[in-house]
Amino acid sequence: MIPKIRTGTGGTYGLIRYLYGPGRRDEHTDQHLVASWNDFAPDPGRNPHHTIAQLAAQLDQPVKAIGDRAPADTIWHCSVRADPGDRHLDDNDWANIARRIVHATGIAPEGDTTACRWVAVRHADDHIHIAATLVRQDGRLANLSFDRRKAQAEARLIEKEYGLRQLNPGDGTAAQNPTSAERFKAERTGRTETPRETLREAVRQAVAGADSEAEFLTRLREAGLRVKLRHAPSGDVLGYNVALPGDRNRDGGPIWFPGSKLAPDLSLPKIRHRLDAAPATGAPAPDGRPTRPGRSAPARRRRDAAHVAERTVAALDQDDDEAAAHLLGAGELLDALAQTSPAATRAELREAARAFERATRSHVRAENADIRALRSTARGIVHAGSALGRGEDGGATAMVLSTFVLVTLAAARWHSARGHAQQAAAARKAADHLRSAYQQAAATPMRTMREIGRTLPDGERRRHDTTIRTVLGDPASPKGPAREHDALAAVLAEAEKAGHDPKALLEKAVDRRELETARNTTDVLVWRIRRLADLPANPEHPRTAPGNQARTEPVRPRATQPAPAQPATDPRRPAPRR
Repeated sequence: MIPKIRTGTGGTYGLIRYLYGPGRRDEHTDQHLVASWNDFAPDPGRNPHHTIAQLAAQLDQPVKAIGDRAPADTIWHCSVRADPGDRHLDDNDWANIARRIVHATGIAPEGDTTACRWVAVRHADDHIHIAATLVRQDGRLANLSFDRRKAQAEARLIEKEYGLRQLNPGDGTAAQNPTSAERFKAERTGRTETPRETLREAVRQAVAGADSEAEFLTRLREAGLRVKLRHAPSGDVLGYNVALPGDRNRDGGPIWFPGSKLAPDLSLPKIRHRLDAAPATGAPAPDGRPTRPGRSAPARRRRDAAHVAERTVAALDQDDDEAAAHLLGAGELLDALAQTSPAATRAELREAARAFERATRSHVRAENADIRALRSTARGIVHAGSALGRGEDGGATAMVLSTFVLVTLAAARWHSARGHAQQAAAARKAADHLRSAYQQAAATPMRTMREIGRTLPDGERRRHDTTIRTVLGDPASPKGPAREHDALAAVLAEAEKAGHDPKALLEKAVDRRELETARNTTDVLVWRIRRLADLPANPEHPRTAPGNQARTEPVRPRATQPAPAQPATDPRRPAPRR
């Protein structure tokens, strides 16, 4: 159940007329009151003798009575919407819910006969609108301190008592949701999302790995956004506004959004703090080993990202407040991956980045965390450009996605331990999208590794299977090597040929933390070993590797009996015509 509160100026006539009207798309039906401040308010929906003007006049009476002492905002409007999957609530249910909301928010505490006047109007099955004035009947002003937070807390209790879908309690750090007007406009103009949501994602991607404020603003403009800076009298830049080209108001002007209205951490002061505290350049390289020739820049950067992501998992497992900064850096890294991902994984990665964005914000502050490596890696990914969905790029993408699933699960545990229900749910949602993206990216290389594992010589295959079972603690099987170990056996064989000790390498991979939450332990270990042993991210099947093409015999004509010799002419047959 979602309560959404707005305040406004003027009288209540316009709001009441809208609530009793047909709606913007004729979606309002059976408009009527379900509750009011005295249970005797006129109902224009059910009584033809009552009018909208009469109801608005009764609501506005306390405001008019105090004249010039009336506040600037005099209207309080709260919509309360149930989840589409919730059971049907009748008028009595909604009347009780309305009374609980106005009591909890201080609009009309129970038993207070001189409180604000209010009405609850129902014009759809799944929600009501509460309209109230902000001047009490005794002439005092309503106390609206923390009314939104109080409404949300009461909604959580209502959900539990009425057996409705229970939403996670918030902490005031969530990004502002699009308004109903913004959603209606997006539908009208054929957009799949509102401009607010499009701008939020574009600004996040512009921040990812940016080294300076100037670079951030340049990226915004290069992304095609309109950018307007706000200056102080001294000329210093105080903030920025962004707008989508073509998104205009009724006067034909662009619709500007300040960064702080897109998300709390996208205001210019917050972005400056991030840039100053953790510059994206000058950070040490994530992996000190020389880069193998033949690897594309996107593939190299994704291998670096897998290494840095594993260190982020370790930081989150420390369970201290400094991990909050690592979450912010991990969000930048995921934004960088989403905007440069191969086409096959782009949609899922964008959804993962959008979900994880909620997990990067909380009231926990990390003052001393060093996330330069995360920001430097994000910068490297952005500058390396888009990766292909095949070959070494595809394998490196699968490698980093496998690791990033563990990052999101570690983030969910970290938030859960602190009671951050919304952030933990967002991290788990991001993990689901990352798993889907991983399945797409890893399908071809994992299939190749399984095929290689099945074609290893019997003795070598059994030896590697014994190593796997010993390290993982699996009992020996009398039926021979396990099929689920095929890919792992293949990568151990490849590492052994490269000069590594298979058993020591596997033990090192297992000791790198976090296998309990992995849905497929083998996949995690395969990519971890490939990175530790510096093997190509995309394995080559022996049959297609250079120098190992299958030998083929020349095609020989089928042996046939020689035909009997024929004379040049047959006297019994007529000569052919010339």
